Amino acid sequence: MKKFNTIFIVDDDMVYHFIIKKLFSKCNLDVETKYFFNGLEALDEIKNKIETDDCMPDLILLDINMPVYDGWQFLEEFRKIKKKLAKDITVYLVSSSNDVTDFNRYKEYDEVVNKYFYKPMTQQDFETIFM
Repeated sequence: MKKFNTIFIVDDDMVYHFIIKKLFSKCNLDVETKYFFNGLEALDEIKNKIETDDCMPDLILLDINMPVYDGWQFLEEFRKIKKKLAKDITVYLVSSSNDVTDFNRYKEYDEVVNKYFYKPMTQQDFETIFM
């Protein structure tokens, strides 16, 4: 089993937050989760953790389409600060977009993003990530 202690959920959809909480429970995963409604909030938290030498997330589940700062904007900035991080952070894109352009674009971030999942996430998706 892959060990992720702290997970950032970056998504503006409250229903998705609820579903993720249920999947964590159903899969008996005891992890610390922090929820963000846009990429800027999550990026600010990561930058703050760099400055304070606080514990970074192990995993980020990132939506693409969000207000304020979308997933692509987050990834552009995350790419720039990734080299300052003391550890690797696993990032998965999780989106309801089935647009081929989005799927192809995610491949441009292969050094940052591990995989692209479609919403809604299933228990099988969780097993792919955590088992």
